[in-house]
Amino acid sequence: MKPTQYTNGAPVAPFSRRIPAIVRILMGLPLVVFGLNLFLNFIPPPPTPLPAGAAAFAGALAQTGYMMPLIGVTLLIVGVMLLTNRFVPLALALFAPFILNSVAFHLFLERSGMIMAGVFLIMELYLAWVYRRAYASMLAAKVTL
Repeated sequence: MKPTQYTNGAPVAPFSRRIPAIVRILMGLPLVVFGLNLFLNFIPPPPTPLPAGAAAFAGALAQTGYMMPLIGVTLLIVGVMLLTNRFVPLALALFAPFILNSVAFHLFLERSGMIMAGVFLIMELYLAWVYRRAYASMLAAKVTL
């Protein structure tokens, strides 16, 4: 067993204990930025146009009048929850349908964003595994009240 290291009299956790916090921050920051961007439009659109299917899908979401603001608010709330380390299991549950759709969108309609979607999927799955105990009752086949 490795002896505990101390800095200024306080025990220092090994680096591996900090990985979930690092992943939470790496996931939360872009979600806050992308959520804000849906309202403030400060990130310029890509120079190349979307393929026809992807443009039709994005256009249909925008034409609903509510879906893009809902996505923006959801990304913003999830990002803030991850950054503040509050309600992280709930944040991950709220983000799961979005990342699943994002992976499908990039897999079937627009391939250039697949790497980023894959990275977010990996971070989502990693954090869901780290917080798996929080999901135990939600994933139980039968719950007694």
